[in-house]
Amino acid sequence: MRSAPRRLVIVAALLALVAGAGALAGRVSAATAPSLPSKIGDAEFWQLIVELSEPDGEFPFDNFVSNEVSLQSVIPALQERTDPGGVYLGVGPEQNFTYIAALRPKIAFIIDIRRQNLLEHLMYKALFELSDDRAEFVSRLFSRKRPPALNSRTSAADLFQAFDRAPADRKLFDANLQAVTDNLTGRHHFPLTDADRTRLAFVYATFFREGPGLNYSIGGGPTVNMPTYAALMADRDGSGQQRSYLADDRNYEIVRKLEAANLVIPVVGDFAGPTAVREVGRYLATRHAPVTAFYLSNVERYLFEQRRAWRRFYTNVAILPYDDRSVFIRSVLNRPTFELEHSLSPIAAFMKAFSDGRIRRYQDAVTIAN
Repeated sequence: MRSAPRRLVIVAALLALVAGAGALAGRVSAATAPSLPSKIGDAEFWQLIVELSEPDGEFPFDNFVSNEVSLQSVIPALQERTDPGGVYLGVGPEQNFTYIAALRPKIAFIIDIRRQNLLEHLMYKALFELSDDRAEFVSRLFSRKRPPALNSRTSAADLFQAFDRAPADRKLFDANLQAVTDNLTGRHHFPLTDADRTRLAFVYATFFREGPGLNYSIGGGPTVNMPTYAALMADRDGSGQQRSYLADDRNYEIVRKLEAANLVIPVVGDFAGPTAVREVGRYLATRHAPVTAFYLSNVERYLFEQRRAWRRFYTNVAILPYDDRSVFIRSVLNRPTFELEHSLSPIAAFMKAFSDGRIRRYQDAVTIAN
């Protein structure tokens, strides 16, 4: 039998060493482990963004909103195998808030290749801080006056149906954009560049123009079976329960409190890049805080289309602290329906498969250890 190439042996040894250290992080006692912060100051928050981020990258679409209808389907199983107070990693726009509301982590990092996604998350951060409840949040998000009779008992479907009938208000948009900018640059003193402000206004104007009917096709995405923002918020899991971050006041408050404490940290980074995933891993490792869940969406599909990118990503994952309960949340395209289906994959078992050389194709990645 031919021996494995020396390069693969070295990679496997590195993965075993680092992954083993990651697994131990989950078993450090609360008495000896440095705790994750309960709040991060504005200067530290911005410094983390700078230090963890990579240069702005490219993606074919603007991706203002997700297109993942079934993202709530894994939440019951996710809650069964995880505990609150952990660490959440994710990618993309608003779908992360729904997973954050379900997992109730102590800290969250959103890693996306586009700086525009970072700016969209800063827009959301400001809107959460400016909005005392869900109705006020949706009013500000789409710049539509708040309809009467909305309260804490209003369902997500009724909430968005009411706002769908409300006309876009240009004066409200102008006032809201100023309030968002003042929140970020005045209250928090984040040093947004002129280019950042221009992109922030572009994103916010898109939400204003499209309203609750905003979907993934806006900004160049596919046009087949794209759910609207309203539909995503009113969706249900397999048992019929609504679990979006705007489904009820409890979910909204979970995310709002984290945002107010600067504990949802957007980062610019390629999953296969040299900095973002690795530096997040080092930040967590020094605090002995294993990853609870890492939402990948379907990023792996794109990585397997690039030479060696998928290998670099999984090597980066090996630097993350994780334990036997840590999971990937993955979405995979079902070509007959053109919908993304979601599954959970234990990170430790998956990384063992990678270090053993059992992952060579995208199809391996989405079937092994699921």
